[in-house]
Formats: sequence, C-alpha cells, structure tokens
Amino acid sequence: MRAVAYVLGMQATLSRLVATDSTNTALLVQRTVLGLVMVPHGAQKVFGAFGGYGFRGTLDYFTGVLHIPAPLAILVIVGELAGAVMLIAGLGTRFAAAMIAAIMIGAVMTTHLQVGFFMNWFGSQQGEGFEYHLLALALAVPLAIWGGGRYALDGVLRRE
Repeated sequence: MRAVAYVLGMQATLSRLVATDSTNTALLVQRTVLGLVMVPHGAQKVFGAFGGYGFRGTLDYFTGVLHIPAPLAILVIVGELAGAVMLIAGLGTRFAAAMIAAIMIGAVMTTHLQVGFFMNWFGSQQGEGFEYHLLALALAVPLAIWGGGRYALDGVLRRE
C-alpha cells in the first residue's frame, strides 16, 4: 500500500512539474528567446563552436581557474546546452529554466560581479559585467514558476 501511495505521489509531483497554461503565448516567446540565446553559449562550452573553448577547455577553466568541482562544472557545461534545447522544446521547462537561472547566478557570483554591471562594449574593463545575466534571469524565473506556455511539450506530457 505504501508503494502505491508513493507512486501516486510521484505522479502528482510530476504532473505539477509539467503543468502550464497552454494558451500563454508570452511564456512561449520567453522560453524560445532564452533558449535561442543560450544555445550558442552552450555550444561554445560543449563543442567549441562560435569561438568557444570546447568541453575540455571549459572544464579546465572551471576547475583550474574558478576552482569549481569537476562534477559541478560538468553539470554546468552540459546543463547550459541541454537546458537551452529543453526550453526551446518546452520539455521540462520549469527544471530547465531553474537550471539556467542557477547557472546565471553562478556565473555572476564566480566571474562577473567583480567587473560591475555593464558589458564590456568598448574593451575598457577586465571582463564582462552582469547585465546579460540579469536579463536571462528575468526570462528564466517566470518560466520556472509558470512553465512553458503555448506549444510546450510539457502540456502534451501532462495530457498523457
């Protein structure tokens, strides 16, 4: 009997996790924009695309320079790309958005806070500020709260 209650509890939790307003177009736009912006950043870290350092280079930087433990660094590297793809599809939107938000907060705390607010438009600072990260958080937090909206695969999963 306890196992049945556990399974039913898990189903209820998963159902709440994928719940979303399937008529909400604003959430669709938010998750698509955030996903499309994050995919190239994730591709830099995983594949070395767009001038990135690739998986090994990024892992070495995270562990050697930032002193992030390797398992956490791997989660961040893979999570940035996987989370972006999940957002575009609207699959596990709350989880993916929370993951992207956590990555953005981590990036600010480990690297960008000391540089200041502004991006390095004119090359006059030692790095990039955190304004980009705040914009990503502004897109991610509502998705983590309300889900993926219109055309999210989460809505299909919920109906199943």
